[in-house]
Amino acid sequence: MKKTTKSNIITFGIVIVFYVIVEILSGAGLTSSSFEGQLVPICAYVVLAVSLNLTVGFLGELSLGHAGFMSAGAFSGVLVWTLLGQTLPTWLAVLLAFLVGGCVAGLFGFAIGIPVLRLSGDYLAIVTLAFGEIIKNVINACYLGYDSNGVHFSLKDAASMGLEADGTTLINGAMGITRIKTVSTFTIGIVLVVLALIVILNLINSRAGRAITAIRDNEIAAQSVGINLTKYKLMAFVTSAVFAGLAGVLYGLNYSSLVARRFDYNTSIQILVFVVLGGMGNIRGSIIAAALLTVLPEMLRGLDDYRMLIYAIVLIVMMIFNQSPQMIAWRKRIAERFKDVRKPGGKKKEVA
Repeated sequence: MKKTTKSNIITFGIVIVFYVIVEILSGAGLTSSSFEGQLVPICAYVVLAVSLNLTVGFLGELSLGHAGFMSAGAFSGVLVWTLLGQTLPTWLAVLLAFLVGGCVAGLFGFAIGIPVLRLSGDYLAIVTLAFGEIIKNVINACYLGYDSNGVHFSLKDAASMGLEADGTTLINGAMGITRIKTVSTFTIGIVLVVLALIVILNLINSRAGRAITAIRDNEIAAQSVGINLTKYKLMAFVTSAVFAGLAGVLYGLNYSSLVARRFDYNTSIQILVFVVLGGMGNIRGSIIAAALLTVLPEMLRGLDDYRMLIYAIVLIVMMIFNQSPQMIAWRKRIAERFKDVRKPGGKKKEVA
C-alpha cells in the first residue's frame, strides 16, 4: 500500500471513529448538552482549517480573509434556506443552500484572487484582511426584504426599503437574519468534513497539487519549468474559498439568528491559529487542532478566572511540540508523499 493511501486512510479513520464514538455516547446519554452544542461548530471549523491549510500550508500564501468567504457563504445559504425551506422538501432546500453558499463564496474567491494573488507575504495578508472586514461591514449595513412588488434593498435603514405592511424582512442590518429554522446536524457536519477531505487530499496528491507546492517552494523555478502560476494559485484559492462558504452555511444553519459580527477578523485569526498549531501542510494536524481548540474553551468555562490562561498555556505547549524534532521528522515523512519519481537504480528523486 502506498504511503499516501495509508496516510489518507488514517485521516478518514480518525473522522469516522470520532463520529461513531460520539453517536454511541450520545445514544447512551453520556454526553452533555454543552458538548453536543459544540459538535456542529467543530465540524465547521475543521472544514475551515483544512481549506485554509490548502492556501497557507500548500500554496504558501498568508490569507486572512477566510471569515469573509465564510460570511458570504453563510448569508447566501441561509437566505436560500429561508426562502425555499417552506416550499421545497427539507433535503432539497438544504442541498440548494449549501450549493448556493459554496458557489457564492467561490465567486468571491475568484474575483478577489485575480488581483490579490499578484501580491505576496504581508501585502496579501493585509488585502485579504481588508476584504473580510469590507464584507462584514457591508452585510452589517444591509437591509433586504420582499413584498408583492418584488425585492427591496437599502444600505440606510429598514424604513428606506419601502416595504409594504405585509412585506418580509430577510436581512435587518446589524440584527442580521433572525427566526432561522435550525437544520444543521452533526451528521451533516461529518459528511461535509469527509467531502472536504476527499476533494482537498485528492487535489494535493495530484499533479496540480504538486504544481501548487512547487509554487510554494520557489515561484521562479516553478515558472521556469512551465507551471502557470495564476492558474494554480487561483485553483487553490478558489477551492479554499468554496469550502469556507460551505462551512459558513453549516455554521449559519446551526443558530436561530445570524449576524455579521460573528465573522470579524478574530475569526480569521482563529482559523489561522488552527492551521499553524496543527502544522502548515498537515491536514490531519489541522483536524485535531480545530477540534481540540474549539471545544477547549467550553470545557474550561467553569474556571472563570483561569480559563483563558489555561487556553494560552495549551497554545504555547502545542507550538513548542509543533517545533520539536519529532514533529519536524513527521513533517518530513509527510513530505515524502510528493517524491513519486525514481531515479534509475531505485533512488528517489524529489519533484514538484
